[in-house]
Amino acid sequence: MDVTVIAEASGGGLHPVTAQLVGAASSIGGISTVLCAGGVGAIEAASIAGVTKVISVEGDCFGSFDGGAWAEALNSVARGDVIMAAATASGREIAATMAAMRGIPIVQDATALGIASGISVTRPIYSGKAIETSTVQWPCAITLRANAFDAAGGGGNADVSTVNQSADVAVAVKEAIAKASERLDVAEADIIISGGRGMGDPTNFSHLNEVADIIGAAVGASRAAVDTWDEIPHSMQVGQTGKTVTPSLYIAVGISGAIQHLAGMRTSKYIVAINKDPDAPIFGVADYGIVATWEEALPALKDELGKL
Repeated sequence: MDVTVIAEASGGGLHPVTAQLVGAASSIGGISTVLCAGGVGAIEAASIAGVTKVISVEGDCFGSFDGGAWAEALNSVARGDVIMAAATASGREIAATMAAMRGIPIVQDATALGIASGISVTRPIYSGKAIETSTVQWPCAITLRANAFDAAGGGGNADVSTVNQSADVAVAVKEAIAKASERLDVAEADIIISGGRGMGDPTNFSHLNEVADIIGAAVGASRAAVDTWDEIPHSMQVGQTGKTVTPSLYIAVGISGAIQHLAGMRTSKYIVAINKDPDAPIFGVADYGIVATWEEALPALKDELGKL
């Protein structure tokens, strides 16, 4: 089975989820060709075990993200039975657009794959309250949640070729202006600490930032916090109407655990909940729970982390 992996970039390099995509492809017997949009991460991708070829797809359209233009440029060089991308905002859009261009089915947000008269795909549905396993025949496209699959190792030595697609894209975004942020995006982070309305005031999120700086985490928020305080942007929101995350560690502080929030983070590998209400629903999904106010728990947490 030939698999085309759409590389995920971050900070001018290859995002770790790309190796996870290759690992997932290998787990079902796939042979991976990696497409690197704008050439970002091509050399890194070539060193991933299981990758047989890397194509650096370059062109004017890659200056700013435009899902349609990127999909058009990548689709013209993509080959194989299966297209795999990360279940990020950009990955979902590119994979869905490429699937539409090819007239093939797409399954989003996979957390497990197998082979059973086709590709068996497991994913959460109904806001994470149920798990669905379905079978899709190739050719198809699949997006995979970050941190749900083991990453392929290093030591690879794949060939790297370059293709320029500037002439093949009719319309593309030339410039995008966005508010700069020094913080990690919650959708990309391996560790997340999120605050809810139980933080009491948006200025108290500074205490979350302090913990995040110590452990290299992104800072998130519940919908209640985002809706209540203008100072907390929607880009930080984790949940059904925000961002779906799958970090290795998710720390929820002052978050009660509404269904829509749980839908966005319940597949985290480990969940730590800090809440003064022992009956808060968040404790129902937490691996570790601390019944305390944030004022009691965070200083103690910072002190212990500072000793590491």
